[in-house]
Amino acid sequence: MSHTDENCLFCKIIAGKIPSMKLSETDKSYAFLDIGPLSKGHALVIPKYHAAKLHELPDEYLHELLPIAKKLAIASGATEYNILQNNGRGAHQLVDHVHVHMIPKPNQEQGLGVGWPAMTPEKEELQKVFEEMKGKM
Repeated sequence: MSHTDENCLFCKIIAGKIPSMKLSETDKSYAFLDIGPLSKGHALVIPKYHAAKLHELPDEYLHELLPIAKKLAIASGATEYNILQNNGRGAHQLVDHVHVHMIPKPNQEQGLGVGWPAMTPEKEELQKVFEEMKGKM
């Protein structure tokens, strides 16, 4: 591994120091069943590079995350599912190592529950945000 943290739960799983139900492994990624699932088949795919947040992860470790999440979704048999990636405590990240959840959504009770507090900004305000972000791209 290029970059690891010996205190990180996910780095320990990748290194085999903590057992996991491994579903897939490549030179840059590792996928396994979540031990506290929101639904049957809930699984994680993680990069084999320790970075707490997505923007800290080198691009070369991003390439496999979504293709493997897709394979996990297919393997689960789910027809409806969520792909979730959180960054920071305020955004519900509990393990400080980038990870992508594949969470089957078989019914209203199981799987991910999501609130969507949509805002209705004025066009001028939206334009200002657009210009600010576009200038940083």
